[in-house]
Amino acid sequence: MTSEDPLADRLQLDRPHSARVWNFLLGGKDNYAADREAGEMIIKMFPDIALLARLQRGFLVRAVRHLAAEAGIRQFLDIGTGLPTVDNTHEVAQRIAPESRIVYVDNDPLVLVHAQALLTSTPEGACAYVEADVRDPETILEAAARTLDFSKPIALTMLGILGQIPDSDEPEAVVARFLDALPPGSYLALTDGTDTNPALNQAIAVYNANSASSYYLRSPARVTAFFDGLEAVEPGIVPISRWRPEPVDVGRDPSDVDTICGIGRKV
Repeated sequence: MTSEDPLADRLQLDRPHSARVWNFLLGGKDNYAADREAGEMIIKMFPDIALLARLQRGFLVRAVRHLAAEAGIRQFLDIGTGLPTVDNTHEVAQRIAPESRIVYVDNDPLVLVHAQALLTSTPEGACAYVEADVRDPETILEAAARTLDFSKPIALTMLGILGQIPDSDEPEAVVARFLDALPPGSYLALTDGTDTNPALNQAIAVYNANSASSYYLRSPARVTAFFDGLEAVEPGIVPISRWRPEPVDVGRDPSDVDTICGIGRKV
C-alpha cells in the first residue's frame, strides 16, 4: 500500500488499534509493530491480559454453542467482531445448525480487509458483514435486516465492545436501542472489563494515552446493568472464568478475573 491509499491512511499502522492488539494477545498474526508494542506494554503491566483475551474467546464459543444448541437460536448479530480467528460465531453456530444466519459488525478497516474470511457460510445458512460503528444502531439494524428476520428471535453478541464507548455516548442507551429492535425470545450475550484491579486500570490508562482508540473500564454493577429487564441464563452475570467452564477447566481455580459476562433473554 502507498501513502496515497485511503485504506492505508485509515489503518493507521503507526498507532495501535484495539482489534489488532487483541489479535496479538490471542496469538494471531494480523497485527503490526505498534499493536505488538502496545500488547507487550499491557502484558508487562498486567500479565493476566492475555488470559482475559483467551477467556473472552472461550466464552464466545460456549455462549454461541448454548444459544444454538439449547436455546434454538438460528440468527446472530455479532457486534464488535474483531479479526477472524478460530471458532468464529458462524462456525460454532453452523456446526450445530447449518441453517444459522449471522451478521458481523465492526468499524475497524483491517477487519473489513479480512471480511471475506468471515463470509464463508454453509449453503443452508448465510453470513454478512456490516462496516459500522456500534454507536450507530439505526445503520446496523437496517443493514442486518437484509440477512436476519427481525420477527424471529436473534442473539445479539457484544463482547468487549461496550468498553470502547465513552460514557458521553451513553452505552446503556445503545444497548437498549438494539434490544428494543429484537423480538421476545431474543438474547444478549455480553462481556466487558471491570475497574476492580488497580494494575489493569493503570495499564489501560497507558494504552489509552498511546492508542488510536480508548477503552473504558466500568464497575461490575454498571456492566451488570446492561442486562436490566432481561432474564439471566444460569449461572447469571458472573466473572468470565465462572460461566459454564469447560470440563478441562474443572479443578482449576476459577478466581474472579477482571471481566464479567452473561447471557440474558428478552421476555
